[in-house]
Amino acid sequence: MAFTIRRLGPGDVTAMRALNALFGRAFSDPHTYGGAPPIDAYLARWLGQAHVLALVAEADGAVIGGLVAYELQKFEQARSEVYLYDLAVAEEHCRRGIATALIEALRAQAAARGAYVVFVQADHGDDPAVALYTKLGAREDVMHFDIPVRAPPARRSPWGA
Repeated sequence: MAFTIRRLGPGDVTAMRALNALFGRAFSDPHTYGGAPPIDAYLARWLGQAHVLALVAEADGAVIGGLVAYELQKFEQARSEVYLYDLAVAEEHCRRGIATALIEALRAQAAARGAYVVFVQADHGDDPAVALYTKLGAREDVMHFDIPVRAPPARRSPWGA
C-alpha cells in the first residue's frame, strides 16, 4: 500500500484528531489521548507553533501513522535538538516501513532546522520500538523521572475571605 508523509499545520485539526485517536489505540491509553480533547482553536494554534513537528503517514485519505516531536532550542550552543515524543502506526499497517519513513522525514525536518540530533525514549519491554531505534541510532541507557507539579498553596485573603 502506498502512503505519503506530511507535516501538519494549523488547517489540519481533523488529521491531528485522527492521529490522537491512533495514539490512544496504539498505546492502550484512550483516556489520555481522547478523554478531554482540546477545542479546534487550541489544536490549530498548537499545530502552528514553529517548534511543534506533527507528521502523519496517510493512505487513501486516512491517517495510518504519525509522530509528534518538539524542537528544543539549546542554550549552550546556537543549535537545537529534536525530541521525538510519540510515534505510532496503526496495527494493521505495521511492519511496512512506515515508522522508519516517519523518522526519516523527521530527520530531514530536523536537519533543515539545523538540529544536531533527534532523540527518543523507549520503554523496557517495548521490543519493536527498541529494535527500530537501535537500527537508526546509538543507544544510551538513561533514567527517566516524572516530577509532579504541585499547585501553589492557596493565598489567604487579607480580608479573611
